[in-house]
Amino acid sequence: MLFCLGFELQFRLGPTLQGKAVTVYTNYPFPGEIFNREKFRSLDWENPTKREDDSDKYCKLNLQQSGSFQYYFLQGNEKSGGGYIVVDPILRVGADNHVLPLDCVTLQTFLAKCLGPFDEWESRLRVAKESGYNMIHFTPLQKLGLSRSCYSLADQLELNPDFSRPNRKYNWHDVGQLMEKLKKEWNVLCITDVVYNHTAANSKWIQEHPESAYNLVNSPHLKPAWVLDRAFWHFSCEVAEGKFREKGIPALIENDHHMNCIRKVIWEDIYPKIKLWEFFQVDEHKAVEEFRRLLTQENRRVTKSDPEQHLKIIQDSEYRRHGCTVDMNIALATFIPHNSGPAAIEECCNWFHKRIEELNSEKHQLIHYHQEQAVNCLLGNVFYERMAGHGPKLGPVTRKHPLVTRYFTFPFEEMSLSTEESMMHIPNKACFFMAHNGWVMGDDPLRNFAEPGSDVYLRRELICWGDSVKLRYGNKPEDCPYLWAHMKKYTEITATYFQGVRLDNCHSTPLHVAEYMLDAARKLQPNLYVVAELFTGSEDLDNIFVTRLGISSLIREAMSAYNSHEEGRLVYRYGGEPVGSFVQPCLRPLMPAIAHALFMDITHDNECPIVHRSAYDALPSTTVVSMASCASGSTRGYDELVPHQISVVSEERFYTKWNPGALPSNMGDVNFQSGIIAARCAINKLHQELGAKGFIQVYVDQVDEDIVAVTRHSPSIHQSVVAVSRTAFRNPKTSFYSKEVPQMCIPGKIEEVVLEARTIERSTQPYRKDEHSINGMPNITVEIREHIQLNESKIVKQAGIATKGPNEYIQEIEFENLSPGSVIIFRVSLDPHAQVAVGILRNHLTQFSPHFKSGSLPVVNSDPILKIPFASIASQLTLAELNQILYRCESEEQEDGGGCYNIPNWSSLKYAGLQGLVELREPQLAETVEDENPHDHGWARWPGEHKGQGRGRNIDSANNVACYVIEFSGLMSILAEIRPKNDLGHPFCDNLRSGDWMIDYVSGRLISRSGTIAEVGIWLQAMFFYLKQIPRYLIPCYFDAILIGVYTTLLDIAWKHMSRLNEITKEKEQCCASLAAGLPHFSAGLFRCWGRDTFIALRGLLLVTGRYLEARNIILAFAGTLRHGLIPNLLGEGIYARYNCRDAVWWWLQCIQDYCKIVPNGLDILKCPVSRMYPTDDSAPLPAGILDQPLFEVIQEAMQRHMQGIQFQERNAGSQIDRNMKDEGFNITAGIDEETGFVYGGNRFNCGTWMDKMGESDRARNRGIPATPRDGSAVEIVGLCKSAVRWLLELSKKHIFPYHEVRIKRHGKVVAVSYDEWNRKIQDNFEKLFHVSEDPSDPNEKHPNLVHKRGIYKDSYGASSPWCDYQLRPNFTIAMVVAPELFTAEKAWKALEIAEKKLLGPLGMKTLDPDDMVYCGIYDNALDNDNYNLARGFNYHQGPEWLWPVGYFLRAKLHFSKLMGPETTTKTVFLVKNVLSRHYVHLERSHWKGLPELTNENGQCCPFSCETQAWSIATVLETLYDL
Repeated sequence: MLFCLGFELQFRLGPTLQGKAVTVYTNYPFPGEIFNREKFRSLDWENPTKREDDSDKYCKLNLQQSGSFQYYFLQGNEKSGGGYIVVDPILRVGADNHVLPLDCVTLQTFLAKCLGPFDEWESRLRVAKESGYNMIHFTPLQKLGLSRSCYSLADQLELNPDFSRPNRKYNWHDVGQLMEKLKKEWNVLCITDVVYNHTAANSKWIQEHPESAYNLVNSPHLKPAWVLDRAFWHFSCEVAEGKFREKGIPALIENDHHMNCIRKVIWEDIYPKIKLWEFFQVDEHKAVEEFRRLLTQENRRVTKSDPEQHLKIIQDSEYRRHGCTVDMNIALATFIPHNSGPAAIEECCNWFHKRIEELNSEKHQLIHYHQEQAVNCLLGNVFYERMAGHGPKLGPVTRKHPLVTRYFTFPFEEMSLSTEESMMHIPNKACFFMAHNGWVMGDDPLRNFAEPGSDVYLRRELICWGDSVKLRYGNKPEDCPYLWAHMKKYTEITATYFQGVRLDNCHSTPLHVAEYMLDAARKLQPNLYVVAELFTGSEDLDNIFVTRLGISSLIREAMSAYNSHEEGRLVYRYGGEPVGSFVQPCLRPLMPAIAHALFMDITHDNECPIVHRSAYDALPSTTVVSMASCASGSTRGYDELVPHQISVVSEERFYTKWNPGALPSNMGDVNFQSGIIAARCAINKLHQELGAKGFIQVYVDQVDEDIVAVTRHSPSIHQSVVAVSRTAFRNPKTSFYSKEVPQMCIPGKIEEVVLEARTIERSTQPYRKDEHSINGMPNITVEIREHIQLNESKIVKQAGIATKGPNEYIQEIEFENLSPGSVIIFRVSLDPHAQVAVGILRNHLTQFSPHFKSGSLPVVNSDPILKIPFASIASQLTLAELNQILYRCESEEQEDGGGCYNIPNWSSLKYAGLQGLVELREPQLAETVEDENPHDHGWARWPGEHKGQGRGRNIDSANNVACYVIEFSGLMSILAEIRPKNDLGHPFCDNLRSGDWMIDYVSGRLISRSGTIAEVGIWLQAMFFYLKQIPRYLIPCYFDAILIGVYTTLLDIAWKHMSRLNEITKEKEQCCASLAAGLPHFSAGLFRCWGRDTFIALRGLLLVTGRYLEARNIILAFAGTLRHGLIPNLLGEGIYARYNCRDAVWWWLQCIQDYCKIVPNGLDILKCPVSRMYPTDDSAPLPAGILDQPLFEVIQEAMQRHMQGIQFQERNAGSQIDRNMKDEGFNITAGIDEETGFVYGGNRFNCGTWMDKMGESDRARNRGIPATPRDGSAVEIVGLCKSAVRWLLELSKKHIFPYHEVRIKRHGKVVAVSYDEWNRKIQDNFEKLFHVSEDPSDPNEKHPNLVHKRGIYKDSYGASSPWCDYQLRPNFTIAMVVAPELFTAEKAWKALEIAEKKLLGPLGMKTLDPDDMVYCGIYDNALDNDNYNLARGFNYHQGPEWLWPVGYFLRAKLHFSKLMGPETTTKTVFLVKNVLSRHYVHLERSHWKGLPELTNENGQCCPFSCETQAWSIATVLETLYDL
């Protein structure tokens, strides 16, 4: 969360927390108190309206101190969430100490070593002042190391002695005085780098305190990497000496053959010699002898704490060769002799020896893998340094330029490799073998690559800085006291004399170290400006650093743009909000945002743009960058057009000085004639003016391939500044540029040309690199003119005025000299008539918000009704009138001859009233505190979720689960979605910009009524009179402002008439979206959200339709509710969940599989964290974040629990959860048959599949009796199980799923069942046991007397009532779709033909064979008679035609038809289309625009069915997808 000083931050309760004891804690200090990161205080709740509920309760912070602060909250005594608050500093400059807004910053970087002696600094720094910069960034001013790199510091506390004269030594106090002078007299602030990651290898203090570095004493895990490094060094030296020439490796590496020879020598000579694997292996002989000794020891005791523990190598902490061990207790418990005889002992030792050999072999393979990467990295480095066209081409291998950079220091005379290795175990020697620092491409920035667990040094993945040593802080100051104290002093010196810091190599700086140091800095410099350049590759990771460290601005660079279009995109991305943006309310919810940018045309450590683009591009690109509404910056040398990179390592010349009278040929001085300095001065001043005056809105127009127009707009005075830049990425001398420049249309009236400038050549000597000064190109400069009238311009040929619509005036600009490297900047105002209209609108809007006072105009002759405050008119409205103004759906409105407004190319509004347009979700106006860990990602977001950077719990324990269906509420609801995101491209905004239709609709609808309602309409009409006179691009913004003011006023009045409680239930109302199984019967309350229904519907509704995020969220959400290895059937608002279904978990697994296959990068979901609500069967519900697991572990748990067997009684068993069920029905069982692999479960008193009707009639004596228990192995569940097992087997073979087996306890022993074995068992037994053979003598048929149809597949296997197995139902078609490999094509086709003949209806599938004696196709849930099979809808699944199975039937037909031949396929496609056409007709005719849950027989309407059912439409969509 990013804020400015003076903001008030409110914490408000989301719906799931209201009514609970929540305490918010923060380490934000009390006013005047010193910040202590470890000191937290609780915030007091405020309840301004004294309402009984918590909807308006909040606690707050008045943000008066800059920095990064933490908050968290407790539910009761349990921590439930938290995050960070970043408050930006206030910068002040000048003798009057005036504020310098962050968006006004114009920064220039100087390499400190190039400033020369300190007494010459002013003359060189004056170049920045005269060029219009107000901030100077110095690279470190400290004493440099031997490499002379600006960032390799020999002493962090000592000023660089190069700045002193022989007769005058300068110190930090002198530096401070100069910085203060620049601040007070020049209005220039100064910042400098802090380098926390490393120090120069020759630093004196690091030799005195080697514990401050990663060395072989405190980091013995680096020993193998050190040995490899020394081996490579010796190899490099021998290559340099020509010793490998005979093996094809000369000193000068020039081609692939040389590279291949290097690879060959490394594999054949070096690796076998150093035997790195020995550092990770066990001494086999020693281990076997120790095992033998223990085995023969009398009275030996064997203790194995965990029966699942297996023998593994224990790494030697000192990393000695063959120093690793194994746990002998595990060994003794694993290898047990049959008796105490010598032969048995010897056999046991042999088995142990064999296992040790296997373990050693595994380590050998691992090191082989690391060595492969090491040689690849080495060769990649050799190629770049010696062969690549863009590389440095270092030439022959020498000791100065070795084959590869050394990773470790070696401050001793060279000796043989074996002698060197002996030193690494001598502490007073090994402590000086220190690891160099560097960076790792694509590495996790939150991981320290030098710590144990990282193999970066061993794998040679480090791009190494051989002049610097990586510093080892540990976790706290006590871990390395000297280093922490030394760096803290360094930080304090910096903060004493500089206004801000740049965090060098921030992405590799340990966060806790940077936090500690910045805390120390802010104690001395409370308004510390912190900038950083991050290379995390992820904005999410960037935000972790920004929030933890309180980074004020992230450095962004225009040089990353490959053309002008991309450069413009960067301005749009980082440069402010869009022109015409909506006015956000003062009290508003936090929205995701990117970090504030310091947008630079070039940074000091990147290559020169003149080399990659052209000198002509310097001016237009810097103009484009400076037009961004953020901080901007450049690097010394860019403005002077220095045509090469000024190296931070090798550059030793000094910068030029400021000399107003110097000639262009003078190499040591610069002035306004030099390079683009004159234009830079004007552009910097303009940038500062626009930032100070609130030109915060930006529009970027790509005029053509090379021309970019950037508009900065003030939303209060509606003045704009438009900069047109013709970039020159290609050199105009050598590349073609068209002389035809497109005409530009600029809306409004051009007041002046602020600046026009062209890059030109002049007649001087060409560039020659000076030996003493860093000089630029003297032959290129700029021709500029400032503050001229349009007719004086030399770039504009002519300007005309055109009209676009009745109230929008446009100036058409035709250019004649906008050559590559030119810019022209216009100041533009609204047409005078429009300016007056805006001013009057803002005047009237001040009654709703003081925000509009700026830019408002006094009103003289406005409509009389506007002289009446709107609140006065609205106060006369009754609730009935408010209802007409705010609400009224389509049918209500039609009674009065009207209707809801339709937005072309989008949708009709749900309500005709203002609620159709604007919606304020009242209690959540500000930050909603809900859950933990603001930096975790990939989580589902649910009602009541943390709305800042946080994550939400997967299942909301108080509310329903979020749903897939979104209904449009209307006008204000739309604006509530558009406004926070500034979605000006929305069709709603397009409709407003295109014409006055919606505007007239809003007022006209009310005027047509009478009384106060008509007065409201007349008031709106009067406001809209002025609205119609402003430019169309501003209409969405002001239309919203008018309506939001009116709407909130009306709501306040409505609330005065209403109670906040539901008058019927006396309970607080909640508005939560969740996946409704069907409407209207399953639309609310306990019976809204079902696990089974959700996952049967999910593929069709979300995956097939591309709604991947919602699908993922729902999958992860339900994963968090796993209990007993099951997914809940009935979610019950997260409170009354019932784990009484056997199939939901398998549908869930099927959806995960479908997600992984359909969604791009879908397999990533397996690693997504799942916040477990019930980590154990009996645990109380846990808040989110207490126990997180990756999804693949939850999947494995579900599989393992089923293989182990599931048996429990439902919680709260009895009438309170099911008034019909018998006691036995609450006993839940599920498991996997050992012989067949089939999943089974249930009993005759419960119904654990989708056919779940429980008898309810006492009269018919069926109460408590399931109509369709389907216990045993239900066919579709067996198919779903097979699908899951097969898929997991495939993933495990690819090493995507980390488990290849499930482990269970059977008969007191741990038994492993591989997925391969499980898969084969199901495959081998399915058709044998489920298919009803057409052969009456089939030996596999257990109950031939029960067979009444042959050629079908049983509905179940092993039911307690065997005749149920043989009933023909549509469930086998599900198994055919998810696991078609189980079926023989011919048998499957025969069964499908029977199903088509007997079960297929007009819309759905009969749920039971009409030939069955209990079949009844008419469902009547209200009927209560003596008929056991019918009373109270007992036949729910005994004949009525359900729609969702038809999708699986059709999909099965499509699949197997392809195996039966082209003719069959053609016929099947016809059948499928025919059936789908009936669904289409029904959809067209349905008032609900959906497909029903079921029909009665032959497609007759069933009045007890849901009119629209989620899974009905889902499976039809899946069929269309397959088709």
